Amino acid sequence: MLARRALLMSAVIATMGTCISAGTAAPHGIIVFAAASLKNALDAVNAAFAGETGLKVSASYAASSALIKQIENGAPAEVFVSADEDWMNYGAQMNLIKEKTRVDLLGNRLVLIASAESPIGEFAIAPGFDLAALVGQGRMVTADVRSVPAGKYAKAALQKLRAWESVAPKLAMTENVRAALTLVARGEAVLGIVYLTDAKVEPKVKIIGTFPEHSHPPIVYPVALTRSAGPEAERYLAFLRSSAAKSIFESYGFSFLPKRTGSLP
Repeated sequence: MLARRALLMSAVIATMGTCISAGTAAPHGIIVFAAASLKNALDAVNAAFAGETGLKVSASYAASSALIKQIENGAPAEVFVSADEDWMNYGAQMNLIKEKTRVDLLGNRLVLIASAESPIGEFAIAPGFDLAALVGQGRMVTADVRSVPAGKYAKAALQKLRAWESVAPKLAMTENVRAALTLVARGEAVLGIVYLTDAKVEPKVKIIGTFPEHSHPPIVYPVALTRSAGPEAERYLAFLRSSAAKSIFESYGFSFLPKRTGSLP
């Protein structure tokens, strides 16, 4: 028994040593915290940036609300990309970002999806539409409407279109928009509300309706450097506004703004 414990401890120590050594030896990379809906497009942009500059980018994807809280708690992010203005505003209020570097980078659309195999066809989304009847005895899924941008946009749209009260009892909420997308793709939810760009990268879902833009606040993705950002992160932020990045983002369905809200050149 003692021999086995000693062997196990040796393995644990060796593993820890490997991790520490690898972390120490790795070249400095730019750490980006970005909204979950950006994953496919931003991975492609990051690869293009690395190819052009030789600089590595490490990206973490989650709900914007979760990411800014991690930054607030000391996570070493250098760039923050939110899926709404509220959480970037929070970052500014808590002095977590460099406000002068803030840019409204991208736009998106909100869509209603079903499994690709669902018998439900295209559906007109308009004031008073009977979404609850379409869901039937099943569930509709979206990101958490209390904190996650995609969920907040979804609730705003449903309220504006007078469908919220009837469909709310059938709603299941997830930690981020990609989790909602996955549940619909697996057939575990009848319908889901996600971004257009999410639906475009998942072949197991289909878009059955697009929410009118006037039914919810504009979907805007602001980006800014954090207080711990270094000069390499400034190069990365400039690349995000480049024509090369624009082509990639638009190929994934995003609209490219970018609107300056700080004082970047």
